[in-house]
Amino acid sequence: MFYWFLKWIAIGPLLRVIFRPHTEGVENIPAEGPAILASNHLSYADWLFMPLTLSRRVTFVAKAEYFNSPGIKGWFQKKFFAGAGQVPIDRSGASAAEGALTSAKRILEAGDLFGIYPEGTRSHDGKLYRGKTGVARLALETKVPVIPVAVVGTDVVAPPGKTFGTFTRPVVRFGKPLDFSRYEGMENDRYILRSITDEIMYEIMRLSGQEYVDKYASRAKEEQRAAEKAAAAAEKAAADDGDAQEADQPKAS
Repeated sequence: MFYWFLKWIAIGPLLRVIFRPHTEGVENIPAEGPAILASNHLSYADWLFMPLTLSRRVTFVAKAEYFNSPGIKGWFQKKFFAGAGQVPIDRSGASAAEGALTSAKRILEAGDLFGIYPEGTRSHDGKLYRGKTGVARLALETKVPVIPVAVVGTDVVAPPGKTFGTFTRPVVRFGKPLDFSRYEGMENDRYILRSITDEIMYEIMRLSGQEYVDKYASRAKEEQRAAEKAAAAAEKAAADDGDAQEADQPKAS
């Protein structure tokens, strides 16, 4: 009930009035039954605007820490994330990735829509990065269609590293469902999983118009941080060298 309260009363109407999100391809979302919504990830606001455009509930997985923090703050945090359509990653598995798949399977088995960001993390520069193969494994193991989704403009509304940005009208585009039944029984073939994932990412790229980078977003972020650190060190070294040369200059009598 809290999910629908947030969507139709508390938050949803405000977002609709202020930002007037535009939607394309809603007819590609099934009226009932399970489906995987695979989306690009530009901003923390993506999980607000994408579900806002649909009449059905969309559920995502989130870190378990959001649901088991102690105290009053933890209680409110748990209620908010649960009400906003997120469920904790099942930590009974060997890894967080396996736990996320387990949680996702339960959602799809219940006949619901499951939202996933194949890039695994938000894009730091607006580009679309290589997808992780978990989405392909999930599609093959559950035998449900994958609907590519592109959310455009949320990185303007809420840029990475900032709570608020500037005003724009976000656009949410839903592509045609992708059927991978031709690969049934091949969920353990890493080449098949990569092929499926790349096909999904191509459709997201086509819908979003983003530049594609065949590199994981997490790696790209690490490389950028390393480059920024090296540049700062070089700048400091140059400044220190300049100070040393100035100190060596003879003083005028």
